[in-house]
Amino acid sequence: MNPLGRLEQRTPPLVALAIAIVAVSTSAILVRWSEAPNLVKAFYRVLFTTLLLTPLAVGRYRDAFARLTRRDFLTSGVIGVALAVHFAAWFESLDWTSVAASVTLVQSQPVFVAIGAAAFLAERIRRRTVVGILVALVGMTLMTLPGAELTGTRPIFGNALAVVGAVMAAIYVLAGRSLRQRIDLIPYVIVVYSACAATLLLVTLVEGSPIALTAYPPREWLLFLGMAIGPGVLGHTVINWSLKHVESSVVSVSLLGEPVGSAILAAWLLAEIPGLPTVVGGAIVLTGIYVTSRGP
Repeated sequence: MNPLGRLEQRTPPLVALAIAIVAVSTSAILVRWSEAPNLVKAFYRVLFTTLLLTPLAVGRYRDAFARLTRRDFLTSGVIGVALAVHFAAWFESLDWTSVAASVTLVQSQPVFVAIGAAAFLAERIRRRTVVGILVALVGMTLMTLPGAELTGTRPIFGNALAVVGAVMAAIYVLAGRSLRQRIDLIPYVIVVYSACAATLLLVTLVEGSPIALTAYPPREWLLFLGMAIGPGVLGHTVINWSLKHVESSVVSVSLLGEPVGSAILAAWLLAEIPGLPTVVGGAIVLTGIYVTSRGP
């Protein structure tokens, strides 16, 4: 058995999941620390994550890539564009509102997944899920009321961008359902991340000059790499891996730890204390997400 396989066997899934939640909680902090343009941050996060996973993909999943059809690549391209918009909108939101508000709102994607599945996929929606959606929407409304957020230069605008990021993440999840049923995780994310990185690169080049991609001190490159290793590989990739070993309801509930962890790190490392309406509204949103994610 290869070293990665032995590591998978020796690592308790719940321990891996806990490490992943801590890793994704650092994402907003790393984005805030970086002084590069948001599109550049998003591009290098996705690019470096893809490069880090590529050796694993080539070594273990070569046959899986060979089985991909032209339609699979086209669908992956559309999913990658949605993911690119998600990253661009969320990274930009962190410039205008607090970490606590931004991460909580962007984490509300299960609410939009449930709405989208009912509206476009004709999936039956349970009464409990409807209650969860309504509760989350009440909390989101409270968080975006004028004067609710005391941190940030344009909090309402930033909160709106975070919601856009959540909607794009929901599209990413819904559009990827059929592919994920047929394709292993690593080949899937390699193809989707490649399309995402290509989209971000194209928009970056359209908006600025090629030098905007390279003119950074070592500190910035370390932050780009940190975004890939932490939230990218150790975070979301491990979370997806854990779905094979832990009940999805446990994973869904554990994901609620990201906004809490990010808010704690922001208070500690950025001296950013959210206002009371944001704390209350965020708690209501997380409750709604919890109820929604417990549905089918």
